[in-house]
Amino acid sequence: MLDRIRQYRRDLHQIPELGRELPETLRYVEHVLRPLGCRVFSPSEGALCAWFDAGRARTTAFRADMDALPVEEHTGASYCSRHPGRMHACGHDGHTAMVLELANRIADRRNSLTSNVLLIFQPAEETDGGARQICQSGVLEEYRVSRIFGLHLWPGLPAGTLWTRPGAMMAKNSEVNVIISGRSIHITKYAQGVDALAIGAEALERIYAMAAEELPPEELRVLRFGRMVSGTVRNALSARTELQGTLRVFSMDTFRFLTRRCREILAELENRYGCKAEAQFSEGYPPVCNSPELVQAVRDFLGEAAPSLLPQPDLTAEDFSFYQQRLPGLFCFLGVGDTAPLHAAEFDFDESVLEAGVSYYERLLELPENV
Repeated sequence: MLDRIRQYRRDLHQIPELGRELPETLRYVEHVLRPLGCRVFSPSEGALCAWFDAGRARTTAFRADMDALPVEEHTGASYCSRHPGRMHACGHDGHTAMVLELANRIADRRNSLTSNVLLIFQPAEETDGGARQICQSGVLEEYRVSRIFGLHLWPGLPAGTLWTRPGAMMAKNSEVNVIISGRSIHITKYAQGVDALAIGAEALERIYAMAAEELPPEELRVLRFGRMVSGTVRNALSARTELQGTLRVFSMDTFRFLTRRCREILAELENRYGCKAEAQFSEGYPPVCNSPELVQAVRDFLGEAAPSLLPQPDLTAEDFSFYQQRLPGLFCFLGVGDTAPLHAAEFDFDESVLEAGVSYYERLLELPENV
């Protein structure tokens, strides 16, 4: 079985595709699924589902994401990407391989399933949230899905170990743009202009101070800017400054507070300097919040084989959160040990860890239907 999982992962690793444009990946996944006696269909663009009907009232779903990243691979592996400038640098090839192997095991034990099973192979986790379109398609309601499970490979955690936590586990993300529009004039007449560069620097300092000081320290959040663009020449005031950054939080209340305070700070700068100042926040993904009841039920059911508990949530984001807005869901990290970080051109891992993920999924097939 490990050989089969490894083959799935390495085959997929060689054909990375982006967003919703996944023709090779979809053909491969469908080729594996078709002989297994399940109904294979597409609920939305770039997605594929496999339905195993066990004649039960409820359905358990398992999710795999299939898209890759626009990264040039530097692993030197014999199975490296055949698509220049694209790479499975976030482990989605491993996620898909695990759910394909799970499909084989479901086919072998269909008569002992405690619920129907829906396997979801989704696109666009790395771009605009393929999970959202799957939720909007109505497939979860049509197939009576009552709970959903997912895994993500995670560097830095011991290889083959599973980790989760009840409630907030991963952050809500939002891309932030702050735009200051001033009035350019020659430096020698600076008092007659409106210096967008100086105002942008003040906005940066004030926003950082607000984010650090106006919320309790235990309220985890990140609001930082990684890029600042301003001006055209050295001897004229800048007419425009743009700050580009990101916001990560674990509750919508915190998100609303920080966005409101950013806009209040910019309004004050507008009034003081006569500039125009605005902040733009992308919708992003909601926070990944595991159902506490489902976490406890799984831990009780699996006993010593249950995932360990993370001490605190992680500030990265994941579109698995869209499923959790519709129904109870449990997301876990699967440790891959000491590897290159996710999204790195050198990211690779020992596929033996995937067997631990499949074994976890397979045990969940026995979870009582009413949990």
